[in-house]
Amino acid sequence: MTAGMTITLLHTAEAHRVRFDNIRDRINPDMTLKHVVRPRWLKKAQDDGAAALEDEIAGVIARAPGPVLCTCTTLGPVAESAGAMRVDWPMMRAAAQAQGPVLMAFCLESTYAPSLALLERALAEDGTPQKVYPLPMPQYWPLFEAGETEAFDAVIAGEVRQAVETQGDVAAVVLAQASMDGAAARLEDLNVPVLSSPELALRAVLDVARG
Repeated sequence: MTAGMTITLLHTAEAHRVRFDNIRDRINPDMTLKHVVRPRWLKKAQDDGAAALEDEIAGVIARAPGPVLCTCTTLGPVAESAGAMRVDWPMMRAAAQAQGPVLMAFCLESTYAPSLALLERALAEDGTPQKVYPLPMPQYWPLFEAGETEAFDAVIAGEVRQAVETQGDVAAVVLAQASMDGAAARLEDLNVPVLSSPELALRAVLDVARG
């Protein structure tokens, strides 16, 4: 049973609070989500490296009620080492099951290395190593930071669509950051699956809570 249980979410952007609450309301409204929002964590990780936050993040996770989900890709490895689930892990596992080349779209340079390592881990565990095509789009991140989510989603979707058509052999697309989730709805007509992390991750951590 999940009624009365709590999941803690670690965010570096306030926008994720509503994003995950909306998913919760749709898939399991009885679950309580506790949001811990720390925008400065992302800036510090970008300036000094995520390892500089190990002790602070571990402390928050240790005190958190219920399972913990880290929604920041940059902080994912540090949060995972302290016992949290990474928001992109269920998505990467799904991408590995596509059994073909993966287009990995991202908007923060600090996301690239941890995302690529996690995707390659999922591919290795699935026994299906594949080509990974990176699609960096740092020029659009200021739109998200400014709250221009419609414009952000639209330009991300446009770039992904063009990249898939140009590349030609893509079996799956991963939107590496939870903030890119809104672009997926604009790509439903694409001839390959476009995977985003928030709902897959929340369903996975709900399974942990049930267990």
